Amino acid sequence: MIKKLRFFVIAITCIVIIVISLGFIGILSAQRPSIFHPLTALTEGEIKTAVVVIKKTKTLSETAAFGMIALQEPDKKEVLNFTNIQPITRKAFLVIYDRLQNKTYEGVVNLNTQTLSYWKEIPNVQPAIMNSEYEIATQVVKNDPRWQKAMQKRGITNFDQVKISCWAPGILNQQEQTAGNRLCRALSYYQGARWNFYSSPIEGVLVTVNLNTGKIASFTDNGIVPFSQENWNYDVQSLGKLLSAPKALKILQPNGTSFQIKGNEINWQGWKFHYLMHPRSGLVLYLVSYNDGAKVRPVLYRASLSEMVVPYGDPDPTWAFRNAFDVGEYNFGSLATTMELGKEIPENGVLLDAVLANEQGEPYVVPGVIGIYERDNGMLWKHYEYGTQRNDVRRSRELVITMTAAIDNYDYSLNWIFHQDGTLEVQNELTGIVLAQGTPDQQQSKDNSYGRLIAKNITGVNHQHFFNYRLDMDVDGQANSVMEMNIKALPINEKNPLGNAFSVEETPLTTETAAVRDVDMKHSREWMIVNATEKNNLGGATGYMLMPGSNSVFFPVEGAKIRQRAGFTNHHVWVTKYEPEELYASGDYPNQAQSETGLPKYISNNESLGGQDIVLWYTMGVTHVPRPEDWPVMPVHRVGFKLVPRGFFNRNPAINLPESMIKGNRE
Repeated sequence: MIKKLRFFVIAITCIVIIVISLGFIGILSAQRPSIFHPLTALTEGEIKTAVVVIKKTKTLSETAAFGMIALQEPDKKEVLNFTNIQPITRKAFLVIYDRLQNKTYEGVVNLNTQTLSYWKEIPNVQPAIMNSEYEIATQVVKNDPRWQKAMQKRGITNFDQVKISCWAPGILNQQEQTAGNRLCRALSYYQGARWNFYSSPIEGVLVTVNLNTGKIASFTDNGIVPFSQENWNYDVQSLGKLLSAPKALKILQPNGTSFQIKGNEINWQGWKFHYLMHPRSGLVLYLVSYNDGAKVRPVLYRASLSEMVVPYGDPDPTWAFRNAFDVGEYNFGSLATTMELGKEIPENGVLLDAVLANEQGEPYVVPGVIGIYERDNGMLWKHYEYGTQRNDVRRSRELVITMTAAIDNYDYSLNWIFHQDGTLEVQNELTGIVLAQGTPDQQQSKDNSYGRLIAKNITGVNHQHFFNYRLDMDVDGQANSVMEMNIKALPINEKNPLGNAFSVEETPLTTETAAVRDVDMKHSREWMIVNATEKNNLGGATGYMLMPGSNSVFFPVEGAKIRQRAGFTNHHVWVTKYEPEELYASGDYPNQAQSETGLPKYISNNESLGGQDIVLWYTMGVTHVPRPEDWPVMPVHRVGFKLVPRGFFNRNPAINLPESMIKGNRE
């Protein structure tokens, strides 16, 4: 009996131990989500760990703020050699700004060992504008007697009816550069009872705020300019009679999606890639490859929006400073907005969350901030044979992964589009509210060539949007070179008596300075990244071609200050030898930077590009002369480019797409 009792006690004890152990393991699993790959975004727990390590290791003042917390990307070789059975080294990169000391620091935390592996003060730089600084600027401006008097002159006595918009300071004068303080420019808008305050700018009033001291650095009032009194809200109640709605259009995939998601890896129609929401760059792609049926072939290691700048073309001092670097000055990714099925993306899409961190170092989840969906794109290929009346057609399907961001008045979406023919397309969408300028005019004035009247008392100022994309190309590996292709019309001569001949000239761009190039429509100019060590079945080097879309030249003239700050806009194409720390076309800290940095500096050592691990940088621009049809909300304008296979495949990679794809839609 005693033996039985002892056995029973031992058995119960073992069961309790097993239950407790399983529960403990369950708790650990809940606290530490599975990390599938070294390029997985930081988790909430990892962000908390990084902040704790910083605070334990370094003495931070009460005014210190975390300007950015992001994954410290592992060494490229480590990532390329990664297998699922090996341990993952996880690190976090942090930017910390101490407002009291006006100092910026960078740190790297090893999350595995929970130690600080790197810490450095970065002198004479300013990180991106932070959320709390909008409130600081608002309070400082509204408490200033000069600003209050300026409002009262305009008949505004209730200051709560005025909205303050805080801009990075842009071009600094000599005194501002010498002082070395953290600044912002405050614009004023009359809101009244309306929520669309952008329609009523209080023109001519500009306040520069010293964010370190919480005081006014300079104040400008150029006199009273009438502002629009109309209600430009664009909700249903304010629009009057609505157009009749089109009949319902349903996008259904009754058998589910064709793409698979595992962690942050996506597979679709031969394509495979990883994604990450970066607080600065936004939606970033990694390890883009294509399975051609025989093997998985790399195309890109990393692809991201590197920088964008929006210069305004009015020389008035209250406008000339407006050159917004929406990536580097405002942390584009942190401004990503939640999307909804049936709105930003169709109802057959999937919405994915992202984890970011605020300036207190606290993680938060942004729901539905990444969208992925399939869409129809017309015909993929077709041939009709008259003799046999045979009609071969395949319908095109695309995979889109997208994000949207709201940056004050403007809204942008970034779309990475995968095609079944091996093409990868980038398409940016521009919408939102045109930055309005107050004017006494109610009819278009011939004297105002800096903009166009888009509504009574509202001018849309001429401006541009310039984007730069960083494309770390790994076409069939890292031994890549760059070639420029130009079409040349041949003169009439004995060999070309009818003058119809034209030829293709291929020129290798062998150094970084030689690879600074521009779009040339006259010669249908394109660029190829090739791998001479890999051959297709015709004996040619495998490659991918940069095919530009619509573009523009940068209109600020030579010598303009903005050209020094945004040197990447001076040319459309740049190619650099891979350097892991060269991530941003305008440099790491464009906010208040006044000297040439970024791409012009990256190419200053003029490294060789032949058979190297190279990075392709592409700059594309939109010149916007506003029109009445852009008001009160601008219809979407699209701009983009394509990376198209050229000799990468031995044939049309979509030739063997089954016809059942289109038949399935009728079943």
